[in-house]
Amino acid sequence: MSRNTIGTVFVGGALVLTLSALAYPSMLGIQNASTNASRIIANTQWGPLTEADRDFVVKVRSAGLWEYPLGEMAMQRGTTKEMKEAGEHLIVGHAGLDAMCRKIAPGLNITLPNQATPQQQQFVATVDSKSGQEFDSTAVNIMRVTHGQIFPAIAKIRASTQNTLVRQLADLANDTVLDHITVLEKTGLVNYDQVNFQQTTPPKLPKDQLTPPAPQPGAPVVVLTPRPDLNVNTGSPTPTPSPTVR
Repeated sequence: MSRNTIGTVFVGGALVLTLSALAYPSMLGIQNASTNASRIIANTQWGPLTEADRDFVVKVRSAGLWEYPLGEMAMQRGTTKEMKEAGEHLIVGHAGLDAMCRKIAPGLNITLPNQATPQQQQFVATVDSKSGQEFDSTAVNIMRVTHGQIFPAIAKIRASTQNTLVRQLADLANDTVLDHITVLEKTGLVNYDQVNFQQTTPPKLPKDQLTPPAPQPGAPVVVLTPRPDLNVNTGSPTPTPSPTVR
């Protein structure tokens, strides 16, 4: 994975992040991609496929390509039980989403990336450069920002898509991202003021930093290895306990 310094901006010591991935215009034989996300680009047996639907599948795949390895790092280097648990949930959740993306993409004629975006790769490099409690805090807050940004995007796709395969992916993504937000918050390391600001005020970055590289022709599709041995359920998160009212 690339360790080039790309796409992370520091403002007053706080990481300012954004999560976005653009689909390749050539995915479905489109030479000039429209800016109209609701434009139908294919009629399939599962319903019409819009640009927004296609982009969503690519975004889910791209998210797994950086959050899965970050989850492995959290399991190995996290300093608390809660941090290691968050790592386990990241791995299991994204392995499940990845399996669904790989299952539905061929039928929808969507080309999946094999690498995360340069910005997402830098997220991993930033966390990898830390150690101890700073590793935990940096990882948690980066992931909490990115999960908070994608959460409303999932709801929008779920509400608007007419494609049953994309709808199924949105259902799974909704459960998975909510689970990940929950376990990240259980670490007690989320800086909510910082996270809320960064979620709503992302920096403007060049498209090449927000776009996953196109896979090499004929390259096998990268598989995020399932981990049933972790015995983790990411489908029904347990809410963080509320303070006792006295």
